[in-house]
Amino acid sequence: MKITIVDTYYAAFLARFYEASPELVYKSYDEQLQSLIDACFGTSDFYSRHLNKLGCVANDLIVNCEPLQKKWAQDCGLDVSNLALRIPHRMFRLPVLGKFLANLPGLMEVAVAQIKLTKPDVLYCQDLSFFPPAILRELKNYVKLVVGQIASPLPPKDFIREYDLILTSFPHFVTTLREHGVKSEYFKIGFDERVLALLNSSKKDIAFSFVGGVSRHHEGAIPLMEYLACHVDSMRFFGYGADRLPKSSIIRQRHGGEVWGLNMYETLSRSRITLNRHINVAQNYANNMRLYEATGVGAMLLTDRKENLQDLFDVGKEVLAYSSKEEALEFVRYYLDHPSESEEIAKAGQARTLRDHTYSQRMQELVPMLKKYLYQ
Repeated sequence: MKITIVDTYYAAFLARFYEASPELVYKSYDEQLQSLIDACFGTSDFYSRHLNKLGCVANDLIVNCEPLQKKWAQDCGLDVSNLALRIPHRMFRLPVLGKFLANLPGLMEVAVAQIKLTKPDVLYCQDLSFFPPAILRELKNYVKLVVGQIASPLPPKDFIREYDLILTSFPHFVTTLREHGVKSEYFKIGFDERVLALLNSSKKDIAFSFVGGVSRHHEGAIPLMEYLACHVDSMRFFGYGADRLPKSSIIRQRHGGEVWGLNMYETLSRSRITLNRHINVAQNYANNMRLYEATGVGAMLLTDRKENLQDLFDVGKEVLAYSSKEEALEFVRYYLDHPSESEEIAKAGQARTLRDHTYSQRMQELVPMLKKYLYQ
């Protein structure tokens, strides 16, 4: 089974990545792609590497990375516009204008050319907002099965209807998608144990952290973080969105900078306790990436209580769950004062993730699921 995995990376990460290595733009497409994959951003090659081990032929495309895609176009003699390459892909879903922008000789044209050249059995899209409906219809002439995966707010309905199958880590999304006439299955995300071999630090010098973002999708996290920061002097915030907060915000004052990819894993690994809170659309269901990233690198995870959390971890033994800001504070204070107990929970959580929640295991679940829809 031939699988092309399409992903988009955060623009802020890409900008900083190329700023840190300006010589990278002069390197080959393969060298740029490998360098990006080695940074372990998002799901990196966590899917393709394990799928290839299972006998599939899988490759990765980072379709919104301007220097990378520009290099591929140059190598293949594809005439593209530098201006069009710089158009943010989120603009492709704008009414009327989005269709026009997507048809310009830029990122979309390069991605379509790559897929037409590869002709995969399965086109696996990690970002449902990239391909407009008309483009997906065109690609179905070259691809047998178009699959999407989502664990974030759903894009406009038009952007999901052309998918043959959408996988999601939120159970309630399955129901919603099926009501829209789209086939959908529940599929959990996970942790890649390869990350552990890439970490440089084994010290626990961050007592209590929140690693993530502050955006309109995380509005509920801000009052919680403000409350905890006011009562716990050692709390630190690492991630994006601090500049959106008032200068007087205690969260902004505790900001330790943006962390991406391996730096994010390193920060989590250095944390004795780390806080997790799901985005608003998760409703009462747990399954964001931080559950597995934090436990996978050995941090004690304090997460918001969700209906299905006990299905993923033994709550109280492998992770801790809070139902209110007061309960969260009680946990933080107690376990900061009892480091041996927090370490015991962290070790149990890591053991559970490495046993039950790795991408190696997830891909073993994914392959038969894809075959079911590919050959039905």
